[in-house]
Amino acid sequence: MSVDHTRAPVLEALAEYRRTGRLSFTPPGHKQARGADPAVRDVLGDAVFLGDVLASGGLDDRLSRGRVLARAEELMADAVHADHTFFTTCGSSLSVKAAMLAVAGPHEKLLIGRDAHKSVVSGLILSGIEPVWVEPRWDAERHLAHPPSAEEFAETFAEHPDAKGALVTSPTPYGGCADLRAIAAVCHRRSVPLIVDEAWGAHLPFHPDLPSWAMDAGADICVTSIHKMGSGLEQGSVFHLQGELVPPELLKLRAGLLSTTSPSVLIYAGLDGWRRQMALRGWDLMGAALDLAADVRAAVEAIDGLHVNDRADFCGPGLADDFDPLPVVIDVDGLGITGFQAADWLREHRDIEAHLTDHRRIGAQLTHGDDPETTGELLAALKDLTTAAPDLGPAGRVDVPPPSELRLAQVSLPRDAFFGPTQDVPVSAAAGRVAAEMITPYPPGIPAVLPGERLNEPVLRYLRTGLAAGMNLPDPSDPRLETVRVVAER
Repeated sequence: MSVDHTRAPVLEALAEYRRTGRLSFTPPGHKQARGADPAVRDVLGDAVFLGDVLASGGLDDRLSRGRVLARAEELMADAVHADHTFFTTCGSSLSVKAAMLAVAGPHEKLLIGRDAHKSVVSGLILSGIEPVWVEPRWDAERHLAHPPSAEEFAETFAEHPDAKGALVTSPTPYGGCADLRAIAAVCHRRSVPLIVDEAWGAHLPFHPDLPSWAMDAGADICVTSIHKMGSGLEQGSVFHLQGELVPPELLKLRAGLLSTTSPSVLIYAGLDGWRRQMALRGWDLMGAALDLAADVRAAVEAIDGLHVNDRADFCGPGLADDFDPLPVVIDVDGLGITGFQAADWLREHRDIEAHLTDHRRIGAQLTHGDDPETTGELLAALKDLTTAAPDLGPAGRVDVPPPSELRLAQVSLPRDAFFGPTQDVPVSAAAGRVAAEMITPYPPGIPAVLPGERLNEPVLRYLRTGLAAGMNLPDPSDPRLETVRVVAER
């Protein structure tokens, strides 16, 4: 089949919709901005409303005979070397759940790296899948988790030969990458599929100096957030499929259980346009981004008190297998402050938003949308931060446990603990009880506590001290963490 990546089916259909002046007596009720509140139109502009049409019975006809979405998905699949691609408009939080449901069902086992995102845990709660946790590689010096190794997956499969497949997160939000080719080989020796949560890796297929991406490494399903490292709109996500271990019709069927029947054409258009941009210019755009990141990394490293986590920090025996340099992760421990304090100061005093924040780091995510002007502002702000740091007050001490204490025992299925009888107990009495809720430092969104895990005092102390120091904990039923929701004792 001849593939023309200069085409953008969704964008072209939107242009045709406007050109014909089609009159719609269907949703959306704003009727091409005419019914929208004037104040909303002033802020958003009419272009948002003009692009907000029905996917079928609007962008395409009621039977989708124009194959607008299908053609856009086929072009995306070709661009990233997949057999099939599916667009979603509910973010990779939906996509990863659909992928899990296509591989395992209630009470069936799925091997999962314990550094998984909270959306994976939500998938376990909804599906009743039994997680078999594979331990990440823990950097005790930097208090940081990297993806599990292929050997760890092989050993866990040997202990659980009835597992239906595996799920690994790569890259992590910090940029650490797994040896996906080796993990895929472990899975395929057992004829089971590998799911890769590659939410942070949309850019990886488009430059050879970036880590290998999931489809080229042999994974079966790959979930990618185009809105993170690509240039799609928020919630724009895709899942890619290859091989014969997961039928495409099954993946589409399971995704249909979760996806909306009113998808946003605006988000589809962002996905379609990003694919065209990358297919035509990705090499140049990503090459420029990599050059810019190298310059920024060198400049930050030259600022007293700051250290950029680089390949030498993240890769090596017992650490990550590869490294993405675009999430510029900056250690501020040398300034005597926390990442929480640094992020708050940058926002309040320099109008700069850091992405990832933890007890000692901030993340300055770079993409092909950055340039010397934006990074120049970042570098100037970081220099000012070093001057301001002594006056920010004492850094709140976060008690990060060693790996042996950070890892909680899973004693029941996440779904059973979440939906079963529960009670709220004082945090001082929660150690030894079984959690009935997630507790997740965010970002990056990797739960410290899962439903069904037995709580211990070191993890509770970590969360309490983290909250006092500025950690964001959006999940627990008591946001002050004075109480914890646990499984009720019989």
